[in-house]
Amino acid sequence: MNVVTTKVSLTVDDISASIRFFTSHLGFREVESAEGYVCLRRDDTSAEIALSERDPELPPQTWRGQGLADLAVTLTVTDLAGEYERLRREGAAVHGRIRQEPWGEQLLQLTDPNGVVVQLTEWVPPAGAPERT
Repeated sequence: MNVVTTKVSLTVDDISASIRFFTSHLGFREVESAEGYVCLRRDDTSAEIALSERDPELPPQTWRGQGLADLAVTLTVTDLAGEYERLRREGAAVHGRIRQEPWGEQLLQLTDPNGVVVQLTEWVPPAGAPERT
């Protein structure tokens, strides 16, 4: 596996407040966004923070106290399709198939034995989108 960056994905109630915190206090800047989603990065590292708004339609009891259910360790890789096949051959707990997101990511998820969600992603720009560096 060739890991090219690391991203922590967090689900939050108030995405604007989190954006302000990470940009004002920790030196991150916004590099991608879509409705209910923003990706933050620092210029001096490849680590990223992805923020997604919690679905307000879900009743609070369905997500409070979930702990690791709200956390995903995301690794951006090259050759996601190859990694998907390798992980399935090895018997890893892969959830579903590779999914394409509207902001230009392909992703798949798997879970470690302790319930930690790991998300592997590969940047695939949508038609007409600029290349990501």
